[in-house]
Amino acid sequence: MIKVGLLGAGRIAGVHATAISSHPGSTLAAISDYYPETAEKLAKQYGSTARTTEEIIADPQIDAVLIATSTDTHSDLIEAATAAGKAVLCEKPVDLSLERARACRQNAARTGQPVMIGFNRRFDPNFGALKAALDAGEIGQAEMLAITSYDPAPPPLAYVNVSGGLFRDMMIHDFDMANFIMGEPPVTVFAVGSCLVDPEIGKAGDVDTAAVTLTYAGGRIATIRNTRRAGYGDQRLEVQGSKGMLQVGNLVENLVVKSTTEGVVSAKPVLFFLERYMPAYRAEWNAFVQALNSGAAMPVTLDDGVAALAMAEAATRSAKSGQPVRLADV
Repeated sequence: MIKVGLLGAGRIAGVHATAISSHPGSTLAAISDYYPETAEKLAKQYGSTARTTEEIIADPQIDAVLIATSTDTHSDLIEAATAAGKAVLCEKPVDLSLERARACRQNAARTGQPVMIGFNRRFDPNFGALKAALDAGEIGQAEMLAITSYDPAPPPLAYVNVSGGLFRDMMIHDFDMANFIMGEPPVTVFAVGSCLVDPEIGKAGDVDTAAVTLTYAGGRIATIRNTRRAGYGDQRLEVQGSKGMLQVGNLVENLVVKSTTEGVVSAKPVLFFLERYMPAYRAEWNAFVQALNSGAAMPVTLDDGVAALAMAEAATRSAKSGQPVRLADV
């Protein structure tokens, strides 16, 4: 039984608390948060104990930590936990700074402790089935990839101010998915972004609507589209190959379709990413536990986290300059 310390007690930490406590191979031993009362509330909900982050990391009885704190703390906590001999699953991104993320990768590697980055969408069963079909050669070699990832509404402005921007906070999932599907990083990143949803997001120096084109060695192409305003929800992926196409459409709230003389109506997509990807969060935690128990390599590594962050940095630079950015120059 793996004893786990959960660092952070916010919205996403609650999702992870459910996955940890419901898994037969792990137990939620302790929870910490910047606001102790928040940790106490979540700990009570899951029959755990609220402690400080320092106490959790120093406790030799705790085998692993899941980091679900603010992004600006991720690298420091990864380094502290691995130095204390603990395995780590850390929410994306590794850091707001690419330079700091690279240093974290080096420092964590010296400890020999396993670190997994929380790109949960790799573990979505439908995306996983698409990847398996692609790897099996069912549509030949992937030539074009299109990722649509729309949120139903923008996050609070207080969150926007510390998020690192849409490319680092939101689209980073799609950058990792592009690497996962295409099997290699792109050569160039070209991004455009606008503020069309909330003027306050623009005043904060961010964008809420963006599109990115990735080009690969050999000419392959990927496109990613994000918006903070799609009240119907929209999460789709399409791969065009040399012998055909693979698609994952939206998951809908139910499969009932009403057909009348007025038209054909179906249920809307599952609205929010927490509900849409709940099975992926559970599968992600299961993969982490299995890797720890077997001694296998983590399925999503710090290298993957740094690679996606480098693409986010390239996209940020491209959107500002209006020019493509070579990933090798980032």
